[in-house]
Amino acid sequence: MRPKVQTGRKDTEFQAFVQRFLAGSLFKMIMISTISLNAFFVVLWTDYEIRFRLFRLLEISEILFVSIYSTEFFIKLYVDPIVYWKDGYNLLDVLIIIIISIPYALQKIKGKHYPYLNIANGLQSLRILKLITYSRGIRTLITAMGQTAYTVASVLILLFLLMYVFAILGFCLFGAPEMGDLKNWGNLAVAFFTLFSLATVDGWTDLQQELDNRNFLLSRTFTIVFILLASFIFLSMFVGVMIIHTEDSIKKFERELKVERHMILMEEKQVILKRQQEEVSHLMQTQQNVDYQSFSELVENFKKTLQHTDPMVLDDFGTSLPFIDIYLSTLDNQDTTIYKLQELYYEIVHVLSLMLEELPKQQ
Repeated sequence: MRPKVQTGRKDTEFQAFVQRFLAGSLFKMIMISTISLNAFFVVLWTDYEIRFRLFRLLEISEILFVSIYSTEFFIKLYVDPIVYWKDGYNLLDVLIIIIISIPYALQKIKGKHYPYLNIANGLQSLRILKLITYSRGIRTLITAMGQTAYTVASVLILLFLLMYVFAILGFCLFGAPEMGDLKNWGNLAVAFFTLFSLATVDGWTDLQQELDNRNFLLSRTFTIVFILLASFIFLSMFVGVMIIHTEDSIKKFERELKVERHMILMEEKQVILKRQQEEVSHLMQTQQNVDYQSFSELVENFKKTLQHTDPMVLDDFGTSLPFIDIYLSTLDNQDTTIYKLQELYYEIVHVLSLMLEELPKQQ
């Protein structure tokens, strides 16, 4: 939702202008292009040879990108300093600006050879997350992930309990100090890591081969049962929960888009209708001194003033000019028919009156 403009400020007009600029497609295109270009320059920065050749260009571009991000922050903060901090995506932008400034601060304080400076440089890849703010589709997926947190947590807890049971069982069966597989089942931590490899079905054949070489009778049954439970049931359940909530969020997103498009269409219709009403009123005022025999003649004259580029709002057939023309012609025919019926009734009444006058004479 757009932040509401504060009424207590003296610069409300300029604030509204800036707010419209932020909500416009031009600003979004500028920011998306800037973030994408920044991500491309980060990719170039990872190549040492390109970094050496284009060192000056990369330095200037980095200053430009930081300036754009800072300007965006101050503009949004200017529009509404209170509502800005209530939006989680704005807080993400602030966090990214802080991350961007960390390497410069470390170089000034600790020097260029600080051992943890590489970590700060690696965190610069997070700046591409600013695209989330300008992509409703990505925000919809993040909302879906947030809605699945409780259900996913329940599935992960069940998977952890299953792994705990099988880790203890595997340690007791295959982790004996004499003949056991100490590398994969020697303690509980190693057993958990081994079970994670089995759950993802990554290299499980090598793990099973190690057990077969030691002639463990129950090893294959143990491996098959755990893979069936962990991989085919729990992980599939995890994926299914994510898909269901994602589909629900996408459907909700599509409904919101449909409502927004309908509102925009209604606003455009209202503008066109208002303009048409003004044009008709102007036409009526300019034609007050012209004598028309019927309203149809006025409509015909009005149609001659229309151009093929003039928009028309036609919610149904009854609002079109051809229908109005036919309808008015039908009304004229009805008036003619009623007039003829009245003449016929007059003739009938006249005949009846003559018959009444002649009746006493015959008696």
